[in-house]
Amino acid sequence: MSDLTHFNGQGRSRMVDVTGKEVTHRTASAAGAVAVSPEVLERIRSGTVKKGDVLAVAQVAGIMAAKRCWELIPMCHPLALTGVDLSFSLEESPCRVVIRSDVSCDGVTGVEMEALTAVSAAALTIYDMCKAMQKDMVIGPIRLLRKAGGKSGDYCAQEEE
Repeated sequence: MSDLTHFNGQGRSRMVDVTGKEVTHRTASAAGAVAVSPEVLERIRSGTVKKGDVLAVAQVAGIMAAKRCWELIPMCHPLALTGVDLSFSLEESPCRVVIRSDVSCDGVTGVEMEALTAVSAAALTIYDMCKAMQKDMVIGPIRLLRKAGGKSGDYCAQEEE
């Protein structure tokens, strides 16, 4: 079991000790989408969803989720994030809200999970705010677009959205 970094000597899960790792600037971007009906897309665009400004609330939800990722995902470390931003685009064909997050920190571990968590929470918020109008919205796929910094180096998805 010694090869497996997230297991202790008893074969049980553990959070990896990152004490000796070098502090570097780390960034990650993730994306996802929520497929909606044309009517829901227009209501989001026009700001006429009864629960309020869908994208403004999703923006805040994504930022909050990135900051609290370590409380949601068991093996994540708490990080002092230096930046979290989300952007949204409304697409007609296919009819969907595309979400992108960009996260950064100066730390000893990467921010990929924070970027993915931000997109996930924003997507769930969009669903929650629009579910009275449409129950069959589809969330996904959610994926890492790119990451930079750290020992494992940079990553860029083959087809970045």
